Amino acid sequence: MRYEVTADLVTGNTLIDSEHRQLFAAVNDLMDACSQGHGREQIQSTVQFLSDYVVKHFGDEENLQIQHHYPNYPSHKQFHEGYRRQLSEKSQQLLKNGPSIRALGDLNQVIGVLVSHIRTEDKRLARYIKEHGGD
Repeated sequence: MRYEVTADLVTGNTLIDSEHRQLFAAVNDLMDACSQGHGREQIQSTVQFLSDYVVKHFGDEENLQIQHHYPNYPSHKQFHEGYRRQLSEKSQQLLKNGPSIRALGDLNQVIGVLVSHIRTEDKRLARYIKEHGGD
C-alpha cells in the first residue's frame, strides 16, 4: 500500500501539507526497499527520519495552534504526545526485529492512525487557521 496526500487529506495549509508529503514519501521508500529485499539497509534512516519528523511536524502544528489561539490545542497536543510514544515503540521494534511482515504491519497501522488524524483534526486545524487570517 502506498501513501499519498489525496484530496481528502489536503488541509490547504502549505506547511502542513508539505510535511505530510515528506512523511508519506519516507514510509513509501521504506516499503519499496522492503519489497525489493533492501529493507534492512533502510530501516535505520527511516526510523531516524520518523523520529525527527514527529518532533518537527508536531512542533510546527502546535506553534500554529498557539499563534492562532486554536481552541482544540490541548486535545491536539495530547494526541501528538501519545502518538510520539506509539511511533517510538513501533520504530524501536522495527530496529530490533528487522523488516518482518509483522513489524511493517505494525508501522502501517501507526501510519494509518496518523492518516485518520490528518483527515479530521489537521483539516479542522487548517480550516480554523484560514478562517482566522492565516495561510
